[in-house]
Amino acid sequence: MKKLFLIGCLILMTSCQAITPAPQIESTPLVTLPTPTETPPPAPTFTPAPTATIPPTPVPLFFTEEFSTDLGAWTSFQTGGAQPAITTLENDTLRVLMISPNTWGYAIHNAHEYPNVFVSAKFSGAPSGSIGVVCDYSETNGWYEFNVTHEGTYSVLFGQWLAEGISEYKPILDGESEYLQIGNLNYEIGLTCADNLLLLHINGKMFRKVDVTRFGLTQGKIGISAASFDNVPMNAIFEWVKVSAPE
Repeated sequence: MKKLFLIGCLILMTSCQAITPAPQIESTPLVTLPTPTETPPPAPTFTPAPTATIPPTPVPLFFTEEFSTDLGAWTSFQTGGAQPAITTLENDTLRVLMISPNTWGYAIHNAHEYPNVFVSAKFSGAPSGSIGVVCDYSETNGWYEFNVTHEGTYSVLFGQWLAEGISEYKPILDGESEYLQIGNLNYEIGLTCADNLLLLHINGKMFRKVDVTRFGLTQGKIGISAASFDNVPMNAIFEWVKVSAPE
């Protein structure tokens, strides 16, 4: 009986072992890797060659200005006058239109300063006023100017700045000349500044020497001037300005 019981137990154990499910093997999940992509090479860059800066052509020491291009080397300003003068380049001339009475206008050439120089200008003007040339110009020390008028007279002045837009004039001399006519402002005039002497020229003829030792100017820039009197508008036309060494 025991034997049979033992056999039955063995059979039962064998059956229990047979029906025990086999352990499940977990599958490792697949990892999806991104498809490698090629990184394109950077586009080539080109650095342009530097552009050469061409400096402006230097102004020679002695020259003739015919007002055919621009006024880059000139600085203009005025004293007096309720309205500013109108400055334009027209047909190879410099035109200065003054619409207010008692206006003094200047244009100073900034390229050089001269210890000795001859500056001359060919111009015309109407209906009244004066036109002139400037030498030994200095903002600090003053300047000389030689003017002729529609009244047939001339003057030499020593000018100085008192403040911005305000100048003082000391007369050096004035007078009449056989080369000037009343009602005419169509001339060629010149001014030599050499040491302490001023030499005055009208239409190519030197007619007066002036000693200016007491004013003490020794060098400066050159320029031109125009002024209106009571009758306006005053129209001054400069055909050319010439700068040369004194003869």
